[in-house]
This record gives sequence, structure tokens and C-alpha cells, in this order.
Amino acid sequence: MTTPALPDGVRIDGPMKDRYDEVLTEESLAFLADLHRRFDGRRRELLDLRAQRYDELAAGGTLDFLTETKDVREDDSWRVADPAPGLVDRRCEVTGPTDRKMTINALNSGARVWLADHEDANTPLWENMVEGQLNLRDAVDRRIDFTSPEGKSYALKDQLATIVVRPRGWHLPEKHILVDGARTSGSLMDFALYFFHCAQRQIDAGLGPYFYLPKMESHLEARLWNDVFVHAQDALGIPHGTIRATVLIETYPAAFEMEEILYELRDHSAGLNAGRWDYMFSVIKKFRTRGRDFLLPDRNSVTMTVPFMRAYTELLVRTCHKRGAHAIGGMAAFIPSKDETVNKAAFDKVRDDKAREAGDGFDGSWVAHPAMVPLCTEVFDGVLGDRSNQLDKAREDVSVNAEQLLDVASAPGAVTEAGLRSNVSVGIQYLEAWLRGTGAVAINNLMEDAATAEISRSQVWQWLHNSVALEDGQTVTRQLVERIVEEEMDAIREKVGDAFAEGGWEEARSLFTEMALADDFAEFLTLPAYERMP
Repeated sequence: MTTPALPDGVRIDGPMKDRYDEVLTEESLAFLADLHRRFDGRRRELLDLRAQRYDELAAGGTLDFLTETKDVREDDSWRVADPAPGLVDRRCEVTGPTDRKMTINALNSGARVWLADHEDANTPLWENMVEGQLNLRDAVDRRIDFTSPEGKSYALKDQLATIVVRPRGWHLPEKHILVDGARTSGSLMDFALYFFHCAQRQIDAGLGPYFYLPKMESHLEARLWNDVFVHAQDALGIPHGTIRATVLIETYPAAFEMEEILYELRDHSAGLNAGRWDYMFSVIKKFRTRGRDFLLPDRNSVTMTVPFMRAYTELLVRTCHKRGAHAIGGMAAFIPSKDETVNKAAFDKVRDDKAREAGDGFDGSWVAHPAMVPLCTEVFDGVLGDRSNQLDKAREDVSVNAEQLLDVASAPGAVTEAGLRSNVSVGIQYLEAWLRGTGAVAINNLMEDAATAEISRSQVWQWLHNSVALEDGQTVTRQLVERIVEEEMDAIREKVGDAFAEGGWEEARSLFTEMALADDFAEFLTLPAYERMP
């Protein structure tokens, strides 16, 4: 392995392993350093604005559509760019991390799009981030293969999904690459390395450099991404508008700025996506001190048909199609099991969910496992037929106001001990895998990602700090949570058996408990968790 010559001011603190020098070149690092110096200051300012907005909400403020951007919403003349090659038909998208096996399986899955995930289905382990970039470049060059320890071989087929890369959110740093002594942005690192190495390769293949942008809270954050895109294209001599980005509307504030987000990215926009679990997490986070008006019941009882979630998805489709943008539905996280009874019930539930989305006008939807691709595709085939999308379904019947988006209190369902136990158990199990470097984790026949741990610990925090009474009359107290943590750890220990001693279970339990019981609510669980990673 070779250590690259480093540009002035750049330092690599992570180990250089086999082939890392193919991604961490002097030229690509210079490109990243340029982006850092130009844009990281604005990134930090925007994170400060997030904190200011929360302080306003905690003081009694509310969310609403912005008066200062009313002219953007009322101007019916503007549209986003036409769909780019490989993104015209998106009826089924499969998500997953960029490890070598998943890269091959996702591209071969029959889905139209693969969300190549550097974010919630991944962990920011140094090896994951660099080797993921290598796998993407090898996939674009069609020179990727994989042989499992059992001897099973994996190779690419002729027909592949279109790659859309999800970089980390604006809040996440990259501690292994420093520019002028400061950590770089995880967002800029993930974008810069993929764009530098693969943009022209993808263009030569008749596609382009495409991205999914997570965790944004405002159109100003979208404007920052757009400025990054414009500069990056100019710097590498790539035509303006070649980059396309789909934005996940997965934070509460962003739901009130959908049109503005599309407007800021309009030359580079590929639409919006509805992200269920992170949206619920954001509801709790933004109004965590506001008592019962924003109290959520057990997470599994908050379906996409409850009024405030229904308002959010209906508005998303209406907004996208008004502006010529794709609307992409949410995740089907089910993983097929060996129990056919479990499979039938889950497949029926997924089918109903995808049928609702297709009927509402969504142009496609997500699945977390390649085995779910045929079902999702079949449902959308039934609505789309020979059409590539539903952009002609304007949904002019939809009219959503702020009160409907904020109507969390009408969500049916109870807070139960079973729900509390599930949050504790799933949160700890996920964190144990996350700290080892695995971000997509199969738990109870579902593919869980970081949003799972976030909603789990934030619900426990919300119920505890609002002294919520469970359905059976118990009040959620620190003592009750600590007892349930101990009991669920015993259940995990029994289930895992001898392998328990080899895992990082105590560290995962400690982190989950610390975050769930803390007086102050941590903005993201992944930030302190990242500091515990090598």
C-alpha cells in the first residue's frame, strides 16, 4: 500500500490499507480540501441556525410556511430539470450500504435505483467510508466481484440499477481527514471522493453523478448543496446540471419548505423522498419539551395513514408533481424469513403500503432487501403500466396547511410497556452492531438502520421526561427504564448465547442508556457514538 502525497494543509489520521491510495489521491484530497475551505464555514453557520430554531420552538414558537419565500411558492412558472438518464423510471429503489457483497446484490436486484448508502445504513468507520468508495468505483468500472467465506461467488449481471449515492448529513464530521487542522465534513468527503473519481465515468456510461441528500432542515441547507454542486462541476469541467440530487424530507422543518428546497436545487433536482422514521424522530426532537401536543405513541402504531403523516406525504406528492419532480415513497424494511406465516403477513402489509403510495401518485418507493424488489415493482407496474412515472398526476385535490402537519396529537395508539421494551431492546441491539461497523442490521425480520436507534432512544427520552403513563397505568420513570434495560439485556444475553461475550454489548447498553436518560437531549445519537469508534 502507498501513502499518497498530501496537499498542503491536509492530514490523514486513518490507516492506509490495500488500495486506499487509489481513492485518497493527492488530486482528490486537494479537491476535498478546496470544498472544505470554501463551504465548511457556511455549513457550521447553518448548524448554528438549527440550534437557534430549536430554541425558538422550545420557547413556544411553532413551525409554519415561510413568509419570506411566499413568492417562490406562489410562482407557478418554475420547474425542476427534466429527469436525468437512469432516473426517468424509479418505480422501485433498493437501499443498502456500500460493502462489496451488498454493492453487487443491490445492482443485480432488478430495482431501477440503488441508494448506495454512506449514511444511515452504514457506519462512519474509516474502513467503511474508504472501501465503500473503492467498491463504487469498481462497480462503475464493472470490475467488482466477491466470494463469501462459504465459497459463494458474486458478480455483476448485464442489467444494473442506477447508482445514487447518499452522503452523510451536514451534521456529521470526518475525524480521519483534517484540513488546516480541522475535521472535514462527512458530507463533503463522501461527495468529493465519489464525484472526483466517478462523475466522468458515469457520464461516459450514459448516466451521471447522482445523490440522495439526507437530514436537511431548510432551503438554505439545500442552497449550500447547490453551490457545492455548481463549484464542483466547474472545477472538474463537467456541464452545469449534470449532478442530480433527491432530497429526503425526513425532518419536521423541511416539510414546511419542500417547494423552496426544490427551487434551490432546481437545475440539479431529482425530486423528494418521504423518510418515515427520521421524520418521527425529528417531530420528537423539535418539540421534545412541549408536552403532550407532540407526544407519539408506540412507534409501530404510527403508520403512514395517521393524519399528520398522511398530510406530510400528500403534500410531498403535490409539491413534487407541481414542479415536475419525482416523489419517492418510504421504506419497506421487512426481510423475508424462513417462517412462511410471518412472510405472508409481512408481504400483505408491504403490498398494502406500496399500493397506497402508488395510488397517491408516488413515482416509486424504497425496499431494504433485494427479495422485496419484485413485490414493490409489481405494485407500481399495476398503476404505471407502460408509463415511467406519474408526473402527470398533479394531485390538485391536495391542500395541506400547517395545522394538519402539526396535528401530532390526533395520532391514535397508546404508549405501552411492550413498546418501551421494544425501543430499549432494538436500540441496544442496533448500537452494538453499529459500534462494530455494521449499519444495516436485521432485527426481528426488519432491516434496521440508524433512524431506528434514534426513534427508539428519543421515544424513551420523551416518555421519561414527560412522565408519561403507560397503558397499564405505570409511569415511565428512570427506575422503570433502568429495570427494563437490565431485563432486556438478560433476554439478549440468552438469545445470543456464547457469542455475547465477544460483542460490545455493555458499551452499547451504556451509550443507549446514557442518551435515553440524559437531562439534555443529544441532537444526534451518532455524534457521541462516532467518538467511541476508532
